[in-house]
Amino acid sequence: QVQLVESGGGLVQAGGSLRLSCAASGRTFSSYSVAWFRQAPGMEREFIASINGNGVSTYYLDSVKGRFTISRDNAKNTVYLQMHSLSPVDTGVYYCAATFLATAQDMGVTSEADYWGQGTQVTVSS
Repeated sequence: QVQLVESGGGLVQAGGSLRLSCAASGRTFSSYSVAWFRQAPGMEREFIASINGNGVSTYYLDSVKGRFTISRDNAKNTVYLQMHSLSPVDTGVYYCAATFLATAQDMGVTSEADYWGQGTQVTVSS
């Protein structure tokens, strides 16, 4: 069982930056790939970025490549999403999710996960 808690969301102006954190419980966190998803108002949840268990492999939505960076610190059981050059289209609730022994690409292609956090709101003003 893994519990995920997101933090770091907030209100930021266009062009600004935020770093989201996803803190996980559990002793085998390094066995889980973790992904970030977002859901904009009235839209379906979409995949943003993922990282495999040892942090070597990552996978991104094309529109965030070069602006967002996913990373993890397994000693702290935490995954991060550093976001730069934010625009209003990046507004939404950001969720982290984890899947046991998945690849980063698997999480991006399937958009499925074993465990989900409750989400953190990111609002980008123009």
